[in-house]
Amino acid sequence: MAATYHIGTSGWHYEHWRDIFYPAQLPKAAWLEFYARHFDTVELNNSFYRLPSEDAFGAWRDLSPPDFIFAVKASRFITHIKRLKNTEEALENFITRAKILGGKLGPILYQLPPNMHRNDGVLESFLSILPQGMKHVIEFRHASWLEEEVFEILRKYKVGLCVFDMPQLSCPPVATASFAYIRFHGSGELYSSCYPDEQLAGWAERIADLARNLEEVYIYFNNDVAGYALKNAETLRGYLMPREGK
Repeated sequence: MAATYHIGTSGWHYEHWRDIFYPAQLPKAAWLEFYARHFDTVELNNSFYRLPSEDAFGAWRDLSPPDFIFAVKASRFITHIKRLKNTEEALENFITRAKILGGKLGPILYQLPPNMHRNDGVLESFLSILPQGMKHVIEFRHASWLEEEVFEILRKYKVGLCVFDMPQLSCPPVATASFAYIRFHGSGELYSSCYPDEQLAGWAERIADLARNLEEVYIYFNNDVAGYALKNAETLRGYLMPREGK
C-alpha cells in the first residue's frame, strides 16, 4: 500500500504572506481556514518559543478541517535549555497541551541545538521517557549525530529521524519508524531561498524511494521568505502526488 503524503509549510501566520497568498482584506483570524483549503497539514513552530495556550490549541483544532494534521515543534526549554536531560515534567506539560488538538495531532518534533554533539546515552535516556502511541521525531543539527549507530537507537524506540536540507548540512534520507519526516530550510540561504524545480524533482525521486515501505510521509518547507515555502510545497506535491496536486 502506497504511503500517504502530507505536505505543507512550517507555520502559516506570516504577515509577508499577505497579498502573496492571503487576500489583502482577509482577517488574520481566517488565515488558518484559508491555508487549509490549499494544504492538509502545517508544522506549528511558535510552540518552540512559547507554549501556546489551551485556547489557542482548541481554536486551531476547531478552525481546521476534520482531516487536517498539525505537526508540533517541541519547546526549546526541552531541547535547548534542558538539552534532553531531566525533562519529565516539561515534557508532560507540553504533550498534555498538544493533545488538545485531538485526532489532528501529528508528529512531535524535537529539534536539537547545533552545538549539541552526539551523546548516545543522553539520547536513549530521553527516548525512553517519550509517551507511547504517538509519533516522535528528532532533528539533529550537528553532523556527529548523523551516523548509522544513532539511527539504530531511533529504530529501537520507533522514533522518526527528521530528514532535513539546509545550507552546509543535510541529513541522509533514512527512515527509522513507520513514517518519515522531512524539513526543507532553504537551498542557498537559510530560510530565505527558493528551491529550483529541478532540485525538487530530484528530491521527489529520493522521497518516493524512501516511502516505499512506509505508512506516511510528512514534509514541511521552512523557507517562508517571499512565500517560497508555499511555492515549493505545491511544486513538490505535484511531483509526488500528480493526480492530487492542486
